[in-house]
Amino acid sequence: MTKIITIDGPSGSGKGSVSRLLAKKLGFSYLDSGALYRLLSITASRCQVASNNKKGLESLAEHMDICFESDDMGELRALLEGEDVTLEMRTENTGELASKIAGHSEVRAALLKRQRLFAKGDGLVADGRDMGTVIFPNANLKIYMTASIEERASRRYKELLAKGEDVSLRALAEQVRARDERDMSRDVSPLVPAEDAIELDTSSLSIKEVLETILDTLDAKGFR
Repeated sequence: MTKIITIDGPSGSGKGSVSRLLAKKLGFSYLDSGALYRLLSITASRCQVASNNKKGLESLAEHMDICFESDDMGELRALLEGEDVTLEMRTENTGELASKIAGHSEVRAALLKRQRLFAKGDGLVADGRDMGTVIFPNANLKIYMTASIEERASRRYKELLAKGEDVSLRALAEQVRARDERDMSRDVSPLVPAEDAIELDTSSLSIKEVLETILDTLDAKGFR
């Protein structure tokens, strides 16, 4: 049976980086559920389907041609109809639209089966916002990562500056706050820790420290 580890949490908590490293360390498959919603937002923009067109978005979610590959450095590449859209997927505009369309129950239902298909082989590390509560409620281990709004905005600010983008830290903090409110208050699959999740505040922790904490937890549970 495939072992499943879910890592949920808000944007900027570090769950993506930690999940990729953990999957590599354990030799497990990796699911970036947020990437599916981001790819859908790109598809919707290109097909001129509005963010409030639930049926249109549902149809796109069911039929969009996507796949993920690892490059020579082991980094995940996202392909949409054969085109590498990894950079476009990581922009703030794509993230904002993805957050909006993720609130539609029709969209979440359409992507649910796709996400569960990632659970194969020896194991899976799945990161997102409802991995432990909805997609894989029977996961072997559930982690809920968080960090202060200020810290998460600061992390994103540094990332964007490194890419040469002109951004405002204050504006980023407001975006993080608004996205949190949207994700946590939506009627369908709100962002909340699973009842049996281990909560981990990463505000003052490095990625390496978070990874070591999770590995220690796995060892304590006899997981490895």
